[in-house]
Amino acid sequence: MGVALAALLVALLPPGRAAVADAVTGLLRFAGITVDTSSAPVPPTGSPAPLPGEQPAGWDEARHAVRFPLRAPAALGPPERVLVADPDDEGGHRVASLLYRGGSVRLDAFDGSLDPVFFKQSGGSGAEWTEVAGQTALWLAGPHPVSYVDRGGTLRQESARLAAATLIWEQAGVTYRLEGELSAAEAVSIATSLE
Repeated sequence: MGVALAALLVALLPPGRAAVADAVTGLLRFAGITVDTSSAPVPPTGSPAPLPGEQPAGWDEARHAVRFPLRAPAALGPPERVLVADPDDEGGHRVASLLYRGGSVRLDAFDGSLDPVFFKQSGGSGAEWTEVAGQTALWLAGPHPVSYVDRGGTLRQESARLAAATLIWEQAGVTYRLEGELSAAEAVSIATSLE
C-alpha cells in the first residue's frame, strides 16, 4: 500500500511536493529507479559485480544493441568506453553505460518504460528535485549504495556498489543516471547537452 501511495503521489504532485511522498513512505520511485530514504545506507563490501550479461561494445554496436535511442552528452565528448548489459532472449540489451574520465563519470541509459532497474539507498534527505531541460529530475548529492534489479524483478545485491553523486532524469522515454564527482550544476549542464 505504501509503495503504491508513493508512486501515485510522485505521479500527481509537482516536484516540490513530491518529496512529501518520500517523507511518508521512505520509498521514492522516479523514472525506473527506486530510492529508499527511510534508513541510513549500508555501504557495500567487496568489489561490485558487473551488471548481468555486461559486455563492451563500440558506439555503433551499442546503438543497435539497445531498443531505445542512445544519446551521448556533447559536454563530455565521445565516451572512452561503452558497455551494454542485461540482454533479453532476442539479444536486445536493457542498459547501455557510457564511461568518461577513466571511468569516474558514468552515464547509464535504459528504457524508461521498464519497471525499476536500479535501487538506491540515500538515507535521510539526500534526494532533491531539480530540472533538466524543463523536465523533473532527481539529484542525490552524495555517495550511496546502488543495486541492480534484474528482468525478473530480483534485487541483485551482488551487483551493489557505492555510487557517487547522481542525477536521474527521463527524456523521450529513456531514463538516464549520470554519476560522478560532479556538482548538481555540472551534472545538469552535462545532462542538457545530450545529442
